Amino acid sequence: MMIHSLVPPPSDTEVDAWLAVLTAAAAVDLPRLPPPSRVEVAGRLRVTPVRGRPVLWAAGEDGAGGGGDGVAALLLFTEEGNTHTAFLDVLTVRPEARRRGVGTALWERVREELLADGRTSVAVMLDLGGPGQAFAEAMGFENVLPMAWYAQDVPADVPVPARTPPGYALHTWHGLVPDAWAPAAAAAHAAMEDAPTGDMDERIQTWTPERLHTLQQLVLDRGGEMITVAAVTPGGEVAAYTEIVLPDPEGTSAVQYDTVVVPAHRGHGLGRAVKAHMAAQATARHPRLRRIATTVADENGPMRAVNEALGYRRERGVGIYQIKL
Repeated sequence: MMIHSLVPPPSDTEVDAWLAVLTAAAAVDLPRLPPPSRVEVAGRLRVTPVRGRPVLWAAGEDGAGGGGDGVAALLLFTEEGNTHTAFLDVLTVRPEARRRGVGTALWERVREELLADGRTSVAVMLDLGGPGQAFAEAMGFENVLPMAWYAQDVPADVPVPARTPPGYALHTWHGLVPDAWAPAAAAAHAAMEDAPTGDMDERIQTWTPERLHTLQQLVLDRGGEMITVAAVTPGGEVAAYTEIVLPDPEGTSAVQYDTVVVPAHRGHGLGRAVKAHMAAQATARHPRLRRIATTVADENGPMRAVNEALGYRRERGVGIYQIKL
């Protein structure tokens, strides 16, 4: 077996081989979920993340063509305050190739890269109870932020949007938040600073209109679609917002990104209002959409209550695992 470093952007052959590994693993590990989309996989591999430098590896008998046994993707943060840590976006082994040392070999290459770049820690998101958790714990990773995936079936579970709370108006933006609203939207994103982060080494970055647009543009450049619903005041403040991303606009699944209510506006039902309006907007615009999923930290009781009220069900436990090097 050879470990092959992929030079970005990977070729069609390498993308197809990568997708085949992820598809085979998902069919065994998460059989009830939709299979990975080529649009999403190709976008993530070919469009450079704005937050850091990606490093890609593939494992196979010949080490070429993207590798057929396993793949790994590491993001070395380059943003200020996070150059000491990194995120392991993917480390996946095809089911029939497991227990042959493929995962260990890939992890060793990841670890070598981390140490060579002066990183002191790395984190990864893992499904609880699966092979990834067992492997990570054997390597020394610890769960620093227990979470869970919550899912909503659409359109069946989409509630009728409630009346907008008095004193607010709901705005819907497709793609980039309009320039005129970007400063207010960035200020609202800063309210994420009180969201649970456990013992993660990664530090929250300061939100600016430029950073907001850059991260939104990344979604679009990767072939996805992004929708934002915001509750705004007559004075032009974004009091609450929620974001949804369709990694493949022609697919059946979407991911709910951040949902935030600015502290001064909490207690008025804004979280529920923007999420219900978002679900209605998304299903109307994308009639093939069948599932919206989101992660919530176990300690975030208020957001779990909002999700439950909107028909989300707890699907499976996950955690942010981290290891100190």
